[in-house]
Amino acid sequence: MVGVNKVILIGNLGKNPDVVAFPQDRRDETSNVVKKASFPLATTEYRRTRDGEKVEQTEWHNVVCWRTLAEIAEKILRKGTQIYVEGKLQTRSWEDREGNKRYITEVVADNFTVLANKNRSEEQNDRDHDPLASILNDETEPLGDLPF
Repeated sequence: MVGVNKVILIGNLGKNPDVVAFPQDRRDETSNVVKKASFPLATTEYRRTRDGEKVEQTEWHNVVCWRTLAEIAEKILRKGTQIYVEGKLQTRSWEDREGNKRYITEVVADNFTVLANKNRSEEQNDRDHDPLASILNDETEPLGDLPF
């Protein structure tokens, strides 16, 4: 049986993306680095108790973007930005400095869409109606399989 690993989130960035560039040893690639952007994303749900009191529950998700998507995230995403993210869950493990095995589950993003940006005025949003237009062009590397 085939499984499905699909995540869809709408939330706000908890901080600016952390971007890391990894050296790439392939000789056939035009770029000599692969970028990774990671950031926390908060999703909030509201419900009412039996007494009618409104209760808020926030979940934090670790989101990771690779290659071109990481470059776009580095340029346009800021703390407080509301985005729509599609991706898949991935769990990885490592050993910390004390030798303890640690685990983290991340959302590896396939794409994202900026929905709202709290840091810009409405006038600036109107002028910059398409923030990706200045970044993407005919030479932009297509999103492919992730190297990790």
